[in-house]
Amino acid sequence: MRLGQIIIFPIKSLDGISLPEARVTAGGILENDRVYAIFDEHEKVVNGKRTARIHELRCEFDAGIKEVRLWQNGGPSSPQFQLDAPGPIGQWLGEFFGFPVTLQREPQKGFPDDHTAFGPTITSEASLLEVQTWFPGVSLESIRRRFRSNLELIGGAAFCEDGLYGAPGELKPFNLGAVKFLGHNPCQRCVVPGRDPDNGQGTADFQKKFMELRKKFLPDWANVQRFNHFYRFAVNTSIPPSETGKRLRTGDAIIF
Repeated sequence: MRLGQIIIFPIKSLDGISLPEARVTAGGILENDRVYAIFDEHEKVVNGKRTARIHELRCEFDAGIKEVRLWQNGGPSSPQFQLDAPGPIGQWLGEFFGFPVTLQREPQKGFPDDHTAFGPTITSEASLLEVQTWFPGVSLESIRRRFRSNLELIGGAAFCEDGLYGAPGELKPFNLGAVKFLGHNPCQRCVVPGRDPDNGQGTADFQKKFMELRKKFLPDWANVQRFNHFYRFAVNTSIPPSETGKRLRTGDAIIF
């Protein structure tokens, strides 16, 4: 197995960027991944778990991830905003959501959902292709955008990434190229994968069907003890501090 895609999401819950390589920060994340997040006036994050409206937002970053344009599906684009001057971005987003928000930045640790397994999430192209067959009419890119994994492996069978975590309480070490990882657990999913990533409309019985088929097609060698339920997909990881400054590159091989 080797690394086929690297995808970062500079603003948490918004569109991602595919990159040929990414540097590991001192906080154990990929540089520029989820380093911005939208917060309301009560300091609560505004994300897809909270509102399906966020799926209507599109964004486009410049090459250096210093500027961003935002727009609502089918609507006009915003001006080119400077990310280091977030006031105008917060004003534009507040008008979109209908309540005051701010765009906040944390460049080293970012804003992960899991503060223990805070590293990149890993899945495989084969797994995404298998899941796509479960939902006729849903494209591979839609499945990819629903699950929003950072690292996508190629060269393995469906659910090969289930070999990247161990028994309960175990952190499984492995390398992707020169970078050391610790595999934690299969990622527990939320409401977001059940929605069309372009408009937020729900896919009928998505969670129920996914759980039934995930259980059916779980590899025989996968550690079933890690599944208190089967709405789990992709692998949560962390990256030790020793890896700060190292780079992941597409084509890097998995080494156990």
